[in-house]
Amino acid sequence: MEEKPLYLGHRKRLRERFGKGGADGFQDYELLELLLTYAIPRCDVKPIAKKLIKRFGNLSGVLDAGQEELEAVEEIGPASATLIRLVKELQGKYLSEGMKGRDLVSSPQAAIDFARVRISGLDHEVFLAIYLSTKNRILGHGIIQEGTVDHTVMYPRRLVEAALRHKAAGIILVHNHPSGYSDPSPEDKRLTQALAEAARPMDLRILDHIVVGKDGYFSFAEKGLLAVNNK
Repeated sequence: MEEKPLYLGHRKRLRERFGKGGADGFQDYELLELLLTYAIPRCDVKPIAKKLIKRFGNLSGVLDAGQEELEAVEEIGPASATLIRLVKELQGKYLSEGMKGRDLVSSPQAAIDFARVRISGLDHEVFLAIYLSTKNRILGHGIIQEGTVDHTVMYPRRLVEAALRHKAAGIILVHNHPSGYSDPSPEDKRLTQALAEAARPMDLRILDHIVVGKDGYFSFAEKGLLAVNNK
């Protein structure tokens, strides 16, 4: 009888461990290894998983990587790269669903978690708006402006027009810092004031401006920097 490859038994053990206890006790590379078993059927994927972690720094870095970046890693083809990217997209959808029905002003963590997954790992600046009803329930969300690695020109009129299309009463504005640091720049503070002033005549409120980075987030509302702008 032909002897079965050793990796087949290892794959089975990984799946059994996950089936019994979920991700508890797994190393990051082991979770990635388990995922890759569903895209790469006939080889030991542990070295590939470790190679990905080394290339992108950690598991978050792997999930933030683009299709071409992933495929540039030896032994990672289109199917494997797509599967890895799908994990993050599913996480974003899950967190987006979790925002529905919540008061995102009194319970902002859902919006923060969504924003960090959605845009914190991007390599260029992006502005995303979350549109809210009079009861601070989500009406929708979308990217309204994209820029370069360290700069985005954000036009207040574009934000107001998008909010009116959603029939929004309030807006949570989010943007990322590709540098990883979430502290707002002086330009971020000036922009927040300009957006609040542009929204006020339309009876729109800028309820928060959240800056996200890989090191965390900064909330203008939490720091009391929006009270004056929304009077």
